[in-house]
Amino acid sequence: MSDTATVPAAVTADTEALPAKKLLATVEAVLTAAGGDFVSRAVDALDLGFDGISGDFHAGMTRRSGGREPWYPRSTEMRNERQLSIVAADELGRIAAGMGIPRILPEWIGANLVLGGVPRLSMLPAGTMLFFAGGVTLKVDGQNAPCRLAGRSVARHAGMDDVEAGALLFPKHGRRLRGLVAWVEKPGRIARGEQVSVRIPEQWIYRA
Repeated sequence: MSDTATVPAAVTADTEALPAKKLLATVEAVLTAAGGDFVSRAVDALDLGFDGISGDFHAGMTRRSGGREPWYPRSTEMRNERQLSIVAADELGRIAAGMGIPRILPEWIGANLVLGGVPRLSMLPAGTMLFFAGGVTLKVDGQNAPCRLAGRSVARHAGMDDVEAGALLFPKHGRRLRGLVAWVEKPGRIARGEQVSVRIPEQWIYRA
């Protein structure tokens, strides 16, 4: 299911723009990391507040900066735009194939949602809105860059002989396939099997 709008007339020859679009997705799995680390486990539903998933490892209105934010001193308190991790099963399959392992389960890398029905999920742009049938709204911040920490978890769970080699393979093969991070704009409950309206904003390439 898709719905496109007309590119605004103000777009000129030296500006590349794509119209807004709507897609329909399905929640294939919901997971939470309620333990002491990021590894998650499947549940039937997630309860979300403005601070993210109740009891989840990544819940919070704010978080501490890390290697993804080199412009801040490490551990600087900042807004938590990474409250949820969203992945697609087909993309995890492609990463697994690149790493030479049978599969990657979403819980190994701390995913909270597995969405089906969206081609190239990881390429959804920042600002995409996810409207869940039960009333929750999430806003996509951007791609979730693959890291060695998640790679180490994959290598251990997959039983790879060389865990550190596996940790390096994950970022290599997971680039632009590792899914998205999002934050809660409208809280509520998300259940497995729920439908999602994916609203992609108008996109443009900025050239100075």
